[in-house]
Amino acid sequence: MDALLRDGEGRVLLVDPTYKPDWDLPGGMTESNEPPIEGLRRELTEELGLRFPGPLALVCVDWVGPHGPWDDSLMMIFNAGTLTADQAAALRITDPELAAFEFRTPEQAQQRLRPYVWARLAAAITAADTGTVAYLHNGHPVT
Repeated sequence: MDALLRDGEGRVLLVDPTYKPDWDLPGGMTESNEPPIEGLRRELTEELGLRFPGPLALVCVDWVGPHGPWDDSLMMIFNAGTLTADQAAALRITDPELAAFEFRTPEQAQQRLRPYVWARLAAAITAADTGTVAYLHNGHPVT
């Protein structure tokens, strides 16, 4: 599960994980028997020092079919809203799993992210802005 977090200028928060070559959204995997929202809150605190008390609204579910050695999975993005200037300034890397973080415009985020992650994020942004939930299969909308 990942977070859609924006700053006051509407830029999206991206992170640079040390364990893979590409940028991503903040978030991660849940632990055994951990609800997705609680796992996301934990990941935001562990990786960026962000104790996020605000509401988290599901904006995207993407079913990713089996690929390579992996089974299928459900990827979720929760809208975590807009960080205040003070919250954004207080972000710190608090986990060696991250090398960097940055706020980027959607156009800049598209350049940083793998195409399927960008497709998921673009659907999440649209859903967050329209008050809906996007349902995808392998990054493509299901109608």
